[in-house]
Formats: sequence, structure tokens, C-alpha cells
Amino acid sequence: MAAFRLFKMEIDILPDGIKNWYLRLIQPAVDFFIRLELNPNFFTSIGFVLTVGSAFLFATGYFRIAGAIILLAGTFDIIDGKVARLSNRVTKFGALYDSTLDRYSEVIMFFGLAFYFVKADMFLTSIAVSFALGGSVMVSYVRARAEALGFHCKVGIMQRPERLVYVGFGAIFHLYALIFALMLIAVFANITAIQRIYHVWTQENGKKKEKLTSEEMEELLGD
Repeated sequence: MAAFRLFKMEIDILPDGIKNWYLRLIQPAVDFFIRLELNPNFFTSIGFVLTVGSAFLFATGYFRIAGAIILLAGTFDIIDGKVARLSNRVTKFGALYDSTLDRYSEVIMFFGLAFYFVKADMFLTSIAVSFALGGSVMVSYVRARAEALGFHCKVGIMQRPERLVYVGFGAIFHLYALIFALMLIAVFANITAIQRIYHVWTQENGKKKEKLTSEEMEELLGD
């Protein structure tokens, strides 16, 4: 029973008040970019390039600059979606492009961190980075597979915005703050992946029993 309560818990690791405040803060910039009629994919690309730069800085030990750039990259990740929705330029390719670069961005960011900690002979932190990366990838994977099967799955305590904020601010504050943030992500990102699996399970069991179509079965077993 304790395990089930863990999967159901919702903790405000990044409170909604802070999220909403930041969204209001960047809204004038979003409106400006909409007037310029810039393609949302442009902002996705900028965010990716910034993340690559931050990964290099993480790998070379420039943590504060890297953390600030990660937060800026995360801002562009928000802007691309808002520009797409508010300018009615949401496309299937844009959604695919955005989610693909998001995954690559996290892999590259964590690779930069792992490179530094391995080089510094910080074995336990290197392990934490590996678990953080694995959990981050699985959080996204579970959601993608669940939504392909028709389930809502945007739940969990350590989603992508939380991960970026923790890495970014942790790096800005101090190396030990960054290590602590990585430890939290290593634990809670994997818990989030399990939460999403449990969430889908409860949705399916809350409905009448449904049989998968042949197309859904092929997709489910395709990997």
C-alpha cells in the first residue's frame, strides 16, 4: 500500500505559482516574436544549440555559466510552444521536431555533466548522472507510448521543466548544490516514470475492459 501511495503522490517540486509567474514574465517576449512571424521551430533550434554549448561548459567545469545557459535554453523551449499555439502554427512535424530535440538536449546535457564527473574521479556522482539520464529518458518514453495508446500521461513529480530548473539553479549556486540536484533527479525522475506507468494502469482499469486494435497491438509490440 505504501508503494501505491508513492506512485500517486503529487509534490510541488516546482510550485505552480512560480511557473505561472515566469510564464507571465516572458509573455511580452512571446507577443513580440509572434508579431515578427518567426517559425516556432526557430526557437526550438536555438534552445538546442544553447544546450549543446552548456554541455561543453559543464564538461569543462564552467558550471555557473552553463547553468544560466540551461535556464535560457529552457525558456526558449517554453517560447516555441507558446508561439506555435498563440499564432496557430502548431504542426505535427513541429511537435516531433520539438520532442526529438528535447530528448537530444537532455542526453547531451547529462553527457557533459558525466564527462566532468568521470574526469574528476567522482564515481558516485557519475552514477547519479547516469540514473538521472535514464530516468529522464524513461519519463518521456512512457508518456509517448501511453499517449500513442490514447491515454493522458502528463503527470509526475519530476518532469522536464523541473529537471532543467534544478540543474540550472544548482549549477549557478554551487557545485555541491548541482550534485544534490542531480541526486534528486536520479531518484525522482525514475519515480516519475513509474508514476506514469501506474497512472496509465489506473486509467485502463477505471474503464471497461478494452481490447487493443491490431494496429495498436503492432505498435505496442513493435520495439
